[in-house]
Amino acid sequence: MSVSNTVLLDRVVVVLVRARNPNNIGAVARAMHDFGFRHLRVVNEYSVSFETAKSAVDASKVIAAAKVCDSVAEAVADCTLVIGTTAVGERALEHPLHALPEAAALVRAETAAPNGRVALLFGSEKTGLSNEELGHCHWLLTIPMYEHEDARHPSMNLGQAAAVCLYELVRATGVHEGVGVREAATAADVERFTSLLREALDKTGYTRRHPANAREDDVRRLVRRMGLSVDDVPVWMGILRQVLRNAETARRGEAG
Repeated sequence: MSVSNTVLLDRVVVVLVRARNPNNIGAVARAMHDFGFRHLRVVNEYSVSFETAKSAVDASKVIAAAKVCDSVAEAVADCTLVIGTTAVGERALEHPLHALPEAAALVRAETAAPNGRVALLFGSEKTGLSNEELGHCHWLLTIPMYEHEDARHPSMNLGQAAAVCLYELVRATGVHEGVGVREAATAADVERFTSLLREALDKTGYTRRHPANAREDDVRRLVRRMGLSVDDVPVWMGILRQVLRNAETARRGEAG
């Protein structure tokens, strides 16, 4: 994991404000654990909920290190950027609003700055963040949702929203070991694979039986959509060569 990725994970603080369902608190902690985030702060007068979450959640390190704060001001005191989450709905907003993909880029930029630390606030499951709580925020983010006919305004539950936000923060960074950015195959390698694929389609009879699916341009576009990496090409070409060998063996058997 690179230094910059480590900094990102260490400089994002998740703040739960008035979360009452221990299962939701646990779900947030699990999402943090899964994506590598460590700092959870809880602002809640209902201590029972947090104590129950401690015993129920499968992310004990995150919960054990969580800080219980008396106010939002205390929870975000060491942060240089405070972001509130909102489903928007019918609320009149007095803050700048960013969709999650744009917001994630701004968060990464802030954590890369000297001493940058970001607080990501999630409000009550039922009412979200109050206007007073939003007063601590520099701007708001929202997760774009499909507008359902039968819903006044769509929103995710607390655990889902946190998981989506945290995933978006690490999605483009290669934070997780072994995930990283794959080296793309060259155009020449992709063309070699495409030619071999077309040969396999011809010799196995697929082209004859399904001509509408085997047009050259369509096959080429299909291959491009695969997003082959430099490591994928030799594997797929080996598979196709085996298919061609089997097809040839079958053809000789029929001829004999």
